Amino acid sequence: MTDKPHRARILIVDDDQAVQISLALLLKQAAYDTHCCDDAPAALAALAQSDFDLVLQDMNFSLQTSGEEGLALLGDIRRRWPQLPVLLMTAWGSIALAVKGVQAGAANFFTKPWDNLQLLQLVEATLQAQAPAAGAAPAAGRAALDDKFDFSAIVGEHPALLRVLATIGQVAATRAPVLILGESGTGKELVADAIHANSPRAQRAAVKINMGAITPSLFESEMFGHVRGAFTDAKADRKGHLAAARGSTLFMDEIGELNRADQVKLLRVLQDQVYMPVGASAPEQADVRVVSATNCELAEMVAAGEFREDLFYRLNLITIRLPPLRERRSDIPLLAAHIATQVAASYSLAAPVLTPPALEWLSAQPWPGNIRQLKQTIERTMLLSGSARLGTADFLKGVQDDGSGEVKLGVDGMTLDQVERHMIEAAMAQHMGNVSAVARALGLSRAALYRRLERHGIAA
Repeated sequence: MTDKPHRARILIVDDDQAVQISLALLLKQAAYDTHCCDDAPAALAALAQSDFDLVLQDMNFSLQTSGEEGLALLGDIRRRWPQLPVLLMTAWGSIALAVKGVQAGAANFFTKPWDNLQLLQLVEATLQAQAPAAGAAPAAGRAALDDKFDFSAIVGEHPALLRVLATIGQVAATRAPVLILGESGTGKELVADAIHANSPRAQRAAVKINMGAITPSLFESEMFGHVRGAFTDAKADRKGHLAAARGSTLFMDEIGELNRADQVKLLRVLQDQVYMPVGASAPEQADVRVVSATNCELAEMVAAGEFREDLFYRLNLITIRLPPLRERRSDIPLLAAHIATQVAASYSLAAPVLTPPALEWLSAQPWPGNIRQLKQTIERTMLLSGSARLGTADFLKGVQDDGSGEVKLGVDGMTLDQVERHMIEAAMAQHMGNVSAVARALGLSRAALYRRLERHGIAA
């Protein structure tokens, strides 16, 4: 553990005295001060009387195991002490409940029984993330954040987005692994870029991998590299992604698509910080900062046996959840203007003016595909309209209304390639970017779908 500038105070809330004693002893040995409470009223009283840096809170305080008591306490803490981080603890069978708590504002969660080292790492990372970055105000607005960090690629001023940006600024300088969660199209890759751009590793280009696009038979060669003669087609030495990312950031997108066998191989690298290129006789050092992303709920996949628990805890030391576009509608006019300017530049066009009614219409749409769908809609409308001033009518042209209120573009006059692209985009939006679900819906293999995504320039 690293030296701490002061002894952080941690409140432990659990009705089981054995749990209280175990946690208090573990945290005391790590130089933290602790205070224990049996239930929610005692916890709220302790918080009102003294300052704490972190809360470790159980989800149940009685024979009932619905978790409602824990969620209620979490809600009270979030309302009265919004800057105080809370780590939830829950039994292994209540992962879904813990996920609900994290979605309600908890910093993270851990399960009983816990691994001591992993828990201490989680506590330290949570405290580090909560501490103000050097020179940054803890509740800074967008302008103050932009003065301290490079967030030029991320557009918006909604409080939910500002909280994300503040977290990025606080953890970027560390080596802590970051897990980015969010629906498809919410900008997970932009967040990964921002983490890298504001880190000490920014001088070297980040390496980005779509884990769902790597076939199991090629995983080791792609990730670890190989030496000449390692297998039939290995005609020369080849560096893998880990070697390419040495001294930089390794961004693993679609981490939830990684199969169980390859999860073990990745876990070993993260644990030991070494890897063996295929056919090599000596291991190599893995000097990478790991950032991963998924639109899946990894914790629920762990509970279902689809994702390894130990790898999950290696990846999610810091978790950043991106709000969907429907939860930050006030940012849509800013995003729309930014997108229109980008699209105009890419096609060598003059940037159009979006009328106030058009911006109101855009802000009212549900956008299940989030920012990606918003961009596709604006780009299509600009190309079909050709007008210097886009109103609501321009966006409504070619839109099918089935009564659901959702944006659905028609296919009249489109080529076969355009129809294919349209169908893939619609399926991606419908299934929130879940590549496996999209492939099943379209009757394609995952490999065939990835080929079409690449051909049409559609981000997975």
